[in-house]
Amino acid sequence: MPVTVNPAPALPRAPVGSGVRGLWVDAFGPGLKTRVQVTQMVEDAARMGVNTLFVQAIRRADCLCLKASVPRATDPDLEKGLDPLGLAVRLAHARGMRVIAWISVTGMANTAAPNTNPAHISRTHGPDSGAASWMARRADGSWQEGNDGWLDLGIPEAAEYAIQGVVSLVKNYGIDGVQLDRIRYPDGDVWGYDPKVLARYRAETGRTGTPGINDTVWQDWKRQQVTNVVRRIALEIKALRPDAWITAATITYGAPPAPGDLAAFRRTRTYGDVLQDWPAWMQSGLIDLNVLMNYKRDAVGEQGQWFDGWNAFARGVPARIDGLSAGVAAGTAMYLNGAPVTAAQAQRSVGAGLGWVGYSYRTPTLEVYGAKQTTAQGLNSLQKLLTAPGAALASPSPWKEKPPTTRGLMGRITGTPVPGFRVVEALQGGQVVAYSLTDGGGYYGFAALPPGKTEVRVSGQRWVDTVPERGVVRLPDLTVRDLKPVTTAPLPVMPAILTPARP
Repeated sequence: MPVTVNPAPALPRAPVGSGVRGLWVDAFGPGLKTRVQVTQMVEDAARMGVNTLFVQAIRRADCLCLKASVPRATDPDLEKGLDPLGLAVRLAHARGMRVIAWISVTGMANTAAPNTNPAHISRTHGPDSGAASWMARRADGSWQEGNDGWLDLGIPEAAEYAIQGVVSLVKNYGIDGVQLDRIRYPDGDVWGYDPKVLARYRAETGRTGTPGINDTVWQDWKRQQVTNVVRRIALEIKALRPDAWITAATITYGAPPAPGDLAAFRRTRTYGDVLQDWPAWMQSGLIDLNVLMNYKRDAVGEQGQWFDGWNAFARGVPARIDGLSAGVAAGTAMYLNGAPVTAAQAQRSVGAGLGWVGYSYRTPTLEVYGAKQTTAQGLNSLQKLLTAPGAALASPSPWKEKPPTTRGLMGRITGTPVPGFRVVEALQGGQVVAYSLTDGGGYYGFAALPPGKTEVRVSGQRWVDTVPERGVVRLPDLTVRDLKPVTTAPLPVMPAILTPARP
């Protein structure tokens, strides 16, 4: 008689990004400054069981590399002729590790360590550049946050400069993806008052006067500028390399919302203070992996519960309209904790189905940060705990997973003096499945649409094309000739919701 063999039950698919075992390598101390440092860093990471290096490339509109659209960093400790990013990619790939280029998107200047290149934007578009300044400013015109100056993403030229800096790394290096850091406004929600930004805000919204810091229309408009840049970077990179990972280092201030409670998220400082709406980025396919900057100390008050709560909230963000979900990795502050706490946080993160990334290689323990241990001592103590039997990094394996977003659609409207803030609808099967808003350059796009025939409508214009299984479709420019300013208040960024866009 024939023997019937029942097929083995399908194993559940591991959550996206759950295989990440990462290490942030910052550019503000040893690790990337010389060939010897880069070589040692890669060896140390491999010994710890790390499979992904988040290597700081663009720091403050300058690069620890030789082939970017932004100038090279003018750090006196940086070895002459060295390309730290290129060397890190070569050495890490040889060890089976991925390299994600870590970019401070809005970093622009630091008064304590200024870039000395005359072509650097802190000199051509800095605080003394008058109408050509690209700096985020308070209502009184001041621009410093500590020693730092930030780009204002509400200035289209500044946003474009930042976007092209990120894209240039993907064009010129064999990196496995990018990480967007400082993709937000500075703390305090008192920023955005450059005259050019205010003029654009009034033109796009039809509002008059100078908005107060608590004006919700003003807050929504600025938050949209941040999302616009994330969207444009994601689509430009996916057009070049669909399998490149788009990740973001995101804010988790204070107590977490309950899992699935997006309304509660909109009451957090992340949403209302630094104007970062990362759940919307996850739902609209703009990021493949959300690396939470979940910098909590287990021994301080409720911070241990907050750490677990933010992880749970991020894991509970609803899926996209194409049925896929962005991944989540817990980024832990190794410099704020002793090695036992870091190992425990890593274990809880991995146990919850998340990836794990530690900050940072240079300061791997609280004792190193407080100058009570050398970096080598801190790395050694941490490595023993992270790679012990049953620990989070005990069984190192390469992270070979592909990102959930490999396709998209993008375009631009022209012919109008007010290109930004136009509602763009995407229709499939005659139904509106998503919408987005144009940015200050007229760009729009979608990253999580199901493949197939898609109609795009904006300001009375329409175009039909096919979203492919893989790759990004660039639509021809759509000419809009109405001369009326847009008077619609900002829409919440929910392009993944299967409901008609509002007018």
